[in-house]
Amino acid sequence: MAIDFNPSRGATLGIEWEIQLIDADTRHLRQDAGEVLADLPSLSESGVGSAGLAKVRHELMESTVEIVTDVCHTVAEAKRDLAGTLAALRAAGEPRGIALACTGTHPFSDWRDAVTAPIQRYADLIEQMQWLARRIQTFGVHVHVGVTDAAKAIPIVNALSAYLPHFLALTASSPFWSGADTGLASSRAVVFGQLPTAGPPHLLDDWPAFEEYMDTLLRAGTIRSIKEVWWDIRPHPDFGTIEIRMFDGIPTMREVGMAAALCQSLVTLFEQQIDRGYTLPRPAAWVVRDNKWRATRYGLDAVVITDDTGNTAPLRDGLYELVRELEPVADRLGCSEELKVAGEVLDRGAPYERQRAIRAEGGTLEDVVDAAVTELAEDRFVDVGEGAHGGG
Repeated sequence: MAIDFNPSRGATLGIEWEIQLIDADTRHLRQDAGEVLADLPSLSESGVGSAGLAKVRHELMESTVEIVTDVCHTVAEAKRDLAGTLAALRAAGEPRGIALACTGTHPFSDWRDAVTAPIQRYADLIEQMQWLARRIQTFGVHVHVGVTDAAKAIPIVNALSAYLPHFLALTASSPFWSGADTGLASSRAVVFGQLPTAGPPHLLDDWPAFEEYMDTLLRAGTIRSIKEVWWDIRPHPDFGTIEIRMFDGIPTMREVGMAAALCQSLVTLFEQQIDRGYTLPRPAAWVVRDNKWRATRYGLDAVVITDDTGNTAPLRDGLYELVRELEPVADRLGCSEELKVAGEVLDRGAPYERQRAIRAEGGTLEDVVDAAVTELAEDRFVDVGEGAHGGG
């Protein structure tokens, strides 16, 4: 089958940010997305944004509202877009006693209490996947970066797969699941990754190989649409983008900007290398899978595999080196300040570390939720020792 790729004009950006609806009194998730969206008709009707998408929309569970940017050209523009929509969402939620937060999982709400959004494709997904889909009360961030030619898409996906642990460790924010510490940096990576067509991307040779593989999955009945291939990194033919889906729920706008800057800089670097005649690196599939697990378990403290022969190095060292390598690209793209936030995360703690620090200090899981609400509302990291945090 032929899959048309709608090429982008440069490294455009689009961001999808899945926001939790939090009961301001109990700190449990509220299953009220439908009511909140009904209060935002100017943003939730299709065709609002420049990409023909609603700016706020349902996700699988009614505990989630996803906010979506228009097609943007800089990280700063994307952040402004998100901030405007987030303010409108907050204004709609506050009269209902709903606060907003974003972490990969809610620390103590039970997935069995989740309500599926009233959309047929979600009902179909639940029917098909059963328990695997019913558990997906998880939250993430997806970053789209434009690519100018379909022929570049698969080589860039392959090269980006080496950075799955980097993407995940910087944003891992789901150490807790249904009230228990899982011992993982990201339980979301496990919960969502259990879907049959989720997980690391298949490392293919080129765009025709991607078309052939999608055709095979469709013929076999594994998928009904290529949109049901939920790889951690995938090409998005309709948008002409590479979609990086590896990020856990991200608590602050500053960290969302960091994730977008990292993606835009890497994709731009790889596209430039292709244009100069270079062949992009393609890690072994076993290395990609193993490194994703290491970041899932250990986060920033992971020791990752650096080559196909099994050599290893601390992920923290690799992240410092990556930021230095990308600084010239980020400077040209105008996102160097956002990229620098990665250094702050390395120094002050990724979200999962900040959550565990609250518990280590004697705080409750309700305090963890309050901290996440504060981090989103005030766009800053909550430090250990601040005490209880307001849920407004």
